[in-house]
Amino acid sequence: MPLQGWRRSSRVVVVRRRVAKDELIGVEYQRGGQQEFAFVEGPEDMPLFEYSILVTSLQDGLVTLMAHYGDRADCENNFDEIKNQWGWGGFVPQQLQTSQFMARTVALIYNWWNLFVRLAIPEKHHEAITSRPLLLSSVGRFSESGRQRRMVITSTHAQTALIRRAYERVHEFFSWLKATAPQLTRHDCWRLIVTKSMEVFMGQGPPQALPLPP
Repeated sequence: MPLQGWRRSSRVVVVRRRVAKDELIGVEYQRGGQQEFAFVEGPEDMPLFEYSILVTSLQDGLVTLMAHYGDRADCENNFDEIKNQWGWGGFVPQQLQTSQFMARTVALIYNWWNLFVRLAIPEKHHEAITSRPLLLSSVGRFSESGRQRRMVITSTHAQTALIRRAYERVHEFFSWLKATAPQLTRHDCWRLIVTKSMEVFMGQGPPQALPLPP
């Protein structure tokens, strides 16, 4: 039967997941107008569970249904990132063209930044809330002497080792691309950049059919 306020019956799936022993449990409460958070550590032999309630009209099996739910959550995370970390929303001008221009500009910058971060740290997606402080906290100093150009990058971030590996990876790829670029069209250059950014998903490097530098 439908719940109160529902117009028709729906399928309700309750999912229970065992919480690992090393996961911390916290309780939020108010005290004197100040929000506090307390960690709860139970007995070692006490089983702890996390519950999720899914309401759906799909008739798929439970395993397939949970896979759909996980994929949907991954997609929603991207929209949440664009809205809350890139400001993709809240455009209220009187002219529609202004909102469209701002929305397209934010989307373009978001795509460019994610390609750059994937080139630097290809293992996983890093949201802007962590990738921007990580890769934009460095200061560069350019010097030229005796026809030699040198760029010194200084970072005050705690993860300097990760940042160094990221910059070295980007430098190595674009040095290779610069040596190859005279032989390629603009379309081929973009193809190489995107392929390199997505090589973790594709399981391969740049297309070998394109001309490579000697």
